[in-house]
Amino acid sequence: MESKNAVIALAALASSSRLEVYRLLVQAGPGGMPAGHISEATGTPPSTLSFHLKELAHAGLVTSRQEGRYVIYSANYATMNGLIGFLTENCCQGEPCAAVPASECTTCGDK
Repeated sequence: MESKNAVIALAALASSSRLEVYRLLVQAGPGGMPAGHISEATGTPPSTLSFHLKELAHAGLVTSRQEGRYVIYSANYATMNGLIGFLTENCCQGEPCAAVPASECTTCGDK
């Protein structure tokens, strides 16, 4: 993932409402969720939810598909994994975290 795309994705997730929606979609799995269910689960009004989903889609974090009269939103796991990879590619001075004792790794914490 390029830095520009990482910044866009992180900016999209920098809203507590969008982060809540995104986490819900990640939990829902690849099948996704209709917009109405997302609205109910998060307590977000449909017009506000539409704005948040548009921002997440612009960042490549969610995809949508039409199923009958419903729009189903799903987390884009490839983008999520790309962002995680981008954020951790130089973790532990380029060594796999398992090769560095957790007590010595500043990014691994207390694993």
